[in-house]
Amino acid sequence: MKDTETPDGYAGLTFPWNAPPAEGEAIEVAEGVLWARLPLPMALDHVNIYFLREGDGWAMVDTGFDTKRTRAILDRLRTGPLGGRPITRILVTHHHPDHVGLAGMLQSEGAELLMTRTAWLLARMLMLDEQDVPPPETIEYCRRWGMAHDMLARRATERPFNFADICAPLPLGVTRIAEGDGLTFGGRRWDVARGDGHAPDHAVLFEAEGDLVIGGDQLLPGISPNLGLYPTETNADPVGDWLEACDRLTPLARPDQLVLPGHKTPYRGLPTRLASLRQNHVAALDRLHAHLGTPRTGGECFTPLFKRKIDDATYGLAFFEAIAHLRHLHITGRAIRETRDDGVWTFRAA
Repeated sequence: MKDTETPDGYAGLTFPWNAPPAEGEAIEVAEGVLWARLPLPMALDHVNIYFLREGDGWAMVDTGFDTKRTRAILDRLRTGPLGGRPITRILVTHHHPDHVGLAGMLQSEGAELLMTRTAWLLARMLMLDEQDVPPPETIEYCRRWGMAHDMLARRATERPFNFADICAPLPLGVTRIAEGDGLTFGGRRWDVARGDGHAPDHAVLFEAEGDLVIGGDQLLPGISPNLGLYPTETNADPVGDWLEACDRLTPLARPDQLVLPGHKTPYRGLPTRLASLRQNHVAALDRLHAHLGTPRTGGECFTPLFKRKIDDATYGLAFFEAIAHLRHLHITGRAIRETRDDGVWTFRAA
């Protein structure tokens, strides 16, 4: 994920808890609702998971990666805060591996899996699509968008990121949830809304007669999630999808709601945060447009978008986010795309 801490990323928000739960422990954030964390081996070093009491068991929101460490921490949570009661249902907010990684294991133990159709299909497809090296179409895609030559050459020979490396296989069968559904989950009634941009068909749940919001990565405090344009859908517009999702979710937001995000800390002040999340990318588009006074390739557009150094570990996320913003400027008429003699695209301000 792109970690773009901005001065206003926390402005107008309140945080009821000063510190996150310790590893293997949980904090009760509402009656019968527990907040826990699982580690991630990256700069954003955790993912939030939540447990909601449901009859004689627990309903779980998101799952973390499938690793020996996360399985061991989950076992500690089961015997500790969960009191030995089983996990009977899992709601996965979107298809990314830090949210779906352990879902297949839990499903094989008998838990019911709830996801949107697009999220489940993408997760299952990506888990089955194991690659030792990137396919030629991926290399050509990155070359055409202007990935740095040395980075492209290195990636062409390295094993790419594979869902199969950190996700348990997903068995056949899912309970589909969709925008507009009313859902009983964890002893509470929820209205299902749809996010987008960071992940297609991202589920966002608003408690029907309460103040809880299950936000996943759509409603993070302090940071904006990665909006990447990937070779799986070359004509997508994740930035446009993100802006539309912010507009779609804004009428559902109230200041008193407690947002349970996929990363960072639960907070209140959702209307303010949605405005900030939208403006973050509006401002980024304006900075990028100004940067295109000189024609640029995708690999030459990091400076106006990111407020930190892009190293080898973060290059891929930065590149796919940069070209997503270029794509949005192009299809909205704010940038002109031209093809160099070597077939690489350049973009200049319209």
